[in-house]
Amino acid sequence: MLTIPSRELTPADHELIAYARAIVDENTDGDGGVHTMGAAVRDADGRMHGGINLYHFTGGPCAELVALGCARACGARQLTTVVAVGNLGRGPVGPCGRDRQILFDYHPSIRVLLPTPDGVRSARITDLMPLAALWTPDEGTQPYDPALFTDPAPEDPPPGR
Repeated sequence: MLTIPSRELTPADHELIAYARAIVDENTDGDGGVHTMGAAVRDADGRMHGGINLYHFTGGPCAELVALGCARACGARQLTTVVAVGNLGRGPVGPCGRDRQILFDYHPSIRVLLPTPDGVRSARITDLMPLAALWTPDEGTQPYDPALFTDPAPEDPPPGR
């Protein structure tokens, strides 16, 4: 059985969840709507950036990707935490495989807030992508690097971020 290391949520994590929840609650289309997920990311400066999914039958972007784009457009280059929240009170939802790969490639030190058997917890994206190979825009897919999967020191940003 695969065990994924996780930690309890911080007050800043709860704030990020509330921000994502407000985005989806204020912008969902209702029961049959297409805007069903809100997401929020926190950057290294402590700023929060949000997004909502853009559903389209061709596979529009997930809320997490919209939030990443919003953060980038605001100048954020280092992101520390991400969460997606479902509409109609569904709470935090883990990222899909495509989102996990993009988070891993662009922000390999990011923490993801997601439901676990122990409740909503925080996990490193590297722990959600065991044995993954990093992709970069300049060099494409890189050989497996075990250093990506060891605990950095320090692992997390200071409390409150």
